[in-house]
Amino acid sequence: MQRGGNTPGGYREIWQVAYPLMISMGSFTLMQFIDRMFLAWHSPVSIQAAVPAGILSFTFICGFMALAGYSNMFVAQFMGAGNPRGCARATAQAVWLALGSWPLMLACMPAGHWILHHSGHAPEVLEEELIYFNILMIGSVATPLNAAISGFFTGRGKTLVTMSATVTGNLVNVVLDYLMIFGHAGFPAMGIRGAAWASVMASGVGPAILFAIYFAPRCNQAFRTRATFRWDGPLLKRLLRFGFPSGVHLALDISSFAVFILLTGRLGEVALAASNIALSINMLTFMPMIGLGIATGTVVGRYQGQRTPAYAERAAWNAVRMGVGYIAVAGLTFVLFPAFYLTFFTARAETGLSLDQLLPVGRQLMIIMALWGLVDAANLVLSGALKGAGDTRFVMWFSILIAWGVLVPGQWWLVTQAQAGVIAAWWWTAFYILLLAIGFVWRFQRGRWKTIDLLGAERPVIPNRPGAEAMVVE
Repeated sequence: MQRGGNTPGGYREIWQVAYPLMISMGSFTLMQFIDRMFLAWHSPVSIQAAVPAGILSFTFICGFMALAGYSNMFVAQFMGAGNPRGCARATAQAVWLALGSWPLMLACMPAGHWILHHSGHAPEVLEEELIYFNILMIGSVATPLNAAISGFFTGRGKTLVTMSATVTGNLVNVVLDYLMIFGHAGFPAMGIRGAAWASVMASGVGPAILFAIYFAPRCNQAFRTRATFRWDGPLLKRLLRFGFPSGVHLALDISSFAVFILLTGRLGEVALAASNIALSINMLTFMPMIGLGIATGTVVGRYQGQRTPAYAERAAWNAVRMGVGYIAVAGLTFVLFPAFYLTFFTARAETGLSLDQLLPVGRQLMIIMALWGLVDAANLVLSGALKGAGDTRFVMWFSILIAWGVLVPGQWWLVTQAQAGVIAAWWWTAFYILLLAIGFVWRFQRGRWKTIDLLGAERPVIPNRPGAEAMVVE
């Protein structure tokens, strides 16, 4: 059956949920792109410092973000199971987890300092890395808090709401970047310090908007968001059971990539700058695919809540096709027009490396990036689908195995022993992404995820709905 012209698990349904999330992630990418571009204009040292320090801080934050953000999958399944009050109960537990994670993230700062001090980067780069890292960690609580409250809206298909809040916050960040990096409108020129504080200040905008809507009378009347905003031990335990592997997976996956980025700092100024710039450009495709993966998990979770796994499976494969199509178009521009992208980071050549210096390496990196993006689209979508169904343990263990058993040892040997250079290091990363894709495709096709009961005792007693209709995105 169909509703509103939607085929259950069809392209239109996926698109309705996904495009606001893709725009949200795209706006975040654009914000970071502009941030890095401003820093490249400000100083070559700043752009060399921002990417390693930024991804290192995210490494310590992202696990808590993924744990709190797993509320999205609970909300989706509660909606599919016809239990709207459960959506608010799950969200409240995620908010408590996010707030409780702040002191734990601050406690990670000495470990971050140790890693940066032993990364082998130039002293002037290290100095700015420490500044950027410290400020981002001080404001770290906003990231898991945003993930927790966003799950309430995303899990119900209300992705336009989260898009509006996210885009607003990112616009504020861009404006503050310009004012605080270069010193305008009464702000002192703060360089990388200004970029960090701009990120921290703007990161609270989105959650503030979403919390205002969450506790507003209309939402409270429909979901009892105020009455349910309390500790719920059994549900919190269930959220930890399924969300903890998701958090560990992301933290260790990102940390393995952070090792790759830190190791490139040993390959010289041009290699480090070209790699960091290429990764900043890669975010233009990577982040929208994260949005598509979240959307896929939402739709899969909704149909699993309805106990209609056939529609969930159809949705996941359709999302893979959409992701590969998007990456193919974007990747073609990387291959055909590398100088166009690199020019944004060399517009003020007198303050850093010139386009002529970066283009020979940058062109090769962008070709590799275009190729691995096609495979990574399947990774992000299918891992999102598996997590939406509750198969978080496989995603965690398999990702850890490939990241720390293949990616990190290979990168360490190539850079420190073979001294093979940045191109070889990037090809090894592409191989790692391919292995991930093979594993996720195999796991999803096996279909064990169809039998996982995420809600357990929280599920209302309702019959299976083989004719269930497509989820409505209001």
